[in-house]
Amino acid sequence: MKVHYLEIVASDVDAVCAGYEAALGIKFGSADPLLGSARTAPLRYGGSVGVRCPLRDTEEPVVRPYWLVDDIDAALDAATKRGALVALPPMEIPGKGRFAIYIQGGVDHGLWQV
Repeated sequence: MKVHYLEIVASDVDAVCAGYEAALGIKFGSADPLLGSARTAPLRYGGSVGVRCPLRDTEEPVVRPYWLVDDIDAALDAATKRGALVALPPMEIPGKGRFAIYIQGGVDHGLWQV
């Protein structure tokens, strides 16, 4: 298993990025509009971490891993057969792949297919 994208939704993006930069020695770039204006940094073994503000008033802070999968439709189907609720069906981000979000056990989970 590999985390392709680690999404962090926080009320103070700059503070979270500065904390990770200081503690982990990583460097965040500028906001990426394709990722909800998340500031991103590469992960050591591939993939990336992104920190962004909530996109709507009702969105709570969350840390959401997006697991890399070969077939997002099959992976999401398998999760729903075991009780997961689809929060966001597979969507395409041009040049980045497809992603989906599901909720299981009260926790947000993400899937990503490149």
